[in-house]
Amino acid sequence: MFAVGVNSSAKDFVEAINRPGAIFAGYVGQVIIKPLLGYFFVTISVTSFHLPTSIGAGIMLVSCVSGAQLSSYAAFLTDPPMAPLSIVMTSLSTATAVFVTPALSLLLIGKRLPVDVKGMMSSIMQIVVVPIAAGLLLNRFFPWICAAIRPLLPLLSVFVTALCVGSPLAINIKAIVSPFGVTILLLIIGFHLSCFVAGYVLTGLLFHKAPDVKALQRTISFETGMQSSLLALALANRFFQDPLVGVPPAISVVIMSLMGFSLVMMWAKGKEKITV
Repeated sequence: MFAVGVNSSAKDFVEAINRPGAIFAGYVGQVIIKPLLGYFFVTISVTSFHLPTSIGAGIMLVSCVSGAQLSSYAAFLTDPPMAPLSIVMTSLSTATAVFVTPALSLLLIGKRLPVDVKGMMSSIMQIVVVPIAAGLLLNRFFPWICAAIRPLLPLLSVFVTALCVGSPLAINIKAIVSPFGVTILLLIIGFHLSCFVAGYVLTGLLFHKAPDVKALQRTISFETGMQSSLLALALANRFFQDPLVGVPPAISVVIMSLMGFSLVMMWAKGKEKITV
């Protein structure tokens, strides 16, 4: 988020806010399309693969949480001008998650999840607002410092991202290596893949006349396909007695990141070919 701030300006965020249609489309993808796809894969897991209902609850929980901050960094790596728009989308879904996630969980899982509103708002400030604001201020008042550190930020950001992805996997490795591990892995891959595709295709249909439609498709695809699986994992560990509920979120953290940044490499390479 600091790297995004260093490479952005306040004007970029003003322009992002002036696109309410795109913001609304990204929000719909996160709070309607994603949970519906999650419900579809939960139904498959329980009826076709005969997995325990606790596994289904874990998959459903992943689909009910807000967008991941990593989606904004993925958008920044693929289409830098779109990063502020992605941040606005993710921040909106995160801010409303204190109401939306418990409501969706009650509706689709039948479980009341009291979410720490104060703690979540504090996390938004720490993870999103403060680093971006620091980067914007540094870029505004000390551009020479930004010019010096800018080449180092991508490598540092990738390293920090790897730590964020690897730590949940390491902590929950015993739960992941279970009799249902391969089946859950395939279901999680299918869920995230369908979310990425749905976000991309639906954005193309809605904004086909926009001059930057391809960049917008990629951005909303990241928003729809990348969820805050760490939040889902924390909720699973705190509010569900069955440890199996935490297995899908733990796998999702890794799969979501690998799929998202694979798309970053594929789309970035495609843009280079077009430029050439």
